Amino acid sequence: MVMTASLRAAVIAEWRGLPEKQLRPDRWQSPAEVIPKLIQRLGLRERLHETEVIDAWSRIVGEFIAAHSAPVALREGILYVRVLQPALHYELEQISKSEILRKLKQRFGGKTIRDIRFRIG
Repeated sequence: MVMTASLRAAVIAEWRGLPEKQLRPDRWQSPAEVIPKLIQRLGLRERLHETEVIDAWSRIVGEFIAAHSAPVALREGILYVRVLQPALHYELEQISKSEILRKLKQRFGGKTIRDIRFRIG
């Protein structure tokens, strides 16, 4: 005898004296589906790029500039860099900015880094 789901529910409800709970649909998702959404929701993707940029800074700009400057944040495609000396700030802002930005875009993509802002401090 084949019993349908509605007949089964009716029989169990009558036997228990209570209606049977409706089962929730299976909401299981694979980690490959969940992790990218979670990373985006928590804003971790930009943090990962920020860490990669900070790690690569000395290789991109060279030892001298890296010794006197440091990237401090990457927000909405703008890399903020702290520079220790006004003369180096001028050099970076007026002369080297376009070359550094080209190298950063080449390595990390134009969506990750769109601009650089140098600050003395």
